[in-house]
Amino acid sequence: MKPIDPATASPEVKAVFDDIKATRKVNELNNFWLHLANEPRMLKHTWESLKAIMGNGALDPLTKELIYVAVSVTNNCEYCMASHSAAARAKGATEAQLNELYAVVGLANMTNRLANAYKVPVDEAFKRD
Repeated sequence: MKPIDPATASPEVKAVFDDIKATRKVNELNNFWLHLANEPRMLKHTWESLKAIMGNGALDPLTKELIYVAVSVTNNCEYCMASHSAAARAKGATEAQLNELYAVVGLANMTNRLANAYKVPVDEAFKRD
């Protein structure tokens, strides 16, 4: 897939591109959006979902970015690891916090796999009613 040029994008795609730029207060779009625009419905759906979930909520913006980084590490998404690590840094994350996050993610992946391999049953004390 090739990126969609904002100058020649359809009106539907341009509308989403304009909203991304206005919401994020940026002049340029990153590669993710330019490539996702190959499927305008998915572009719009993804942008609307991202705005709804990553906006104001019970979790603060930095925590949401750190969770995004953790899932991206687990899913081995180089692009998302880079972009959301940058977003986390912009929201105040330090290199020490990101390094500790990577360590926690690595440990959680290891212990998850061990629990699954050993078919460890969930303790009654951990179950919710």
